[in-house]
Amino acid sequence: TEKPPTMAEQNQELRKAGLKVTLPRVKILQILESTEAGHQHLSAEDVYRALLAAGEDVGLATVYRVLTQFESAGLVQRHNFEGGHSVFELDRGSHHDHIVCLDCGHVEEFFDETIEECQQRMASKLGFELADHSMVLYAKCMREDCPNRK
Repeated sequence: TEKPPTMAEQNQELRKAGLKVTLPRVKILQILESTEAGHQHLSAEDVYRALLAAGEDVGLATVYRVLTQFESAGLVQRHNFEGGHSVFELDRGSHHDHIVCLDCGHVEEFFDETIEECQQRMASKLGFELADHSMVLYAKCMREDCPNRK
């Protein structure tokens, strides 16, 4: 597994994105970095709860503002999965697609070269050059022992 970034690396990441290093930005980036190993997709409320649990005094409005700044700066991607609320994940530059459980909302990431090739081929067939895409599959979990079922 990758080691978590140091505080200096996180500060550099903020500066590189054109953002001033502030305590709320650093703390929110730490939350996002610490959940990246689990590929979690966090809502602003999830980030806020994690900050509260860590004893950090950062308001929910600040969390929303910082996540929007991170999105504008290209540090995070916002997804609006079915259910209406936004979730965020660090943008590491590698493309992947998502499958979302209709029972509990759990999100799995996947990449399939055949699917990617089909999308390129279809765009070309219709007279387009594909610039970007987002694919989200919605499904019901088939595992009897699903750890995410509520």
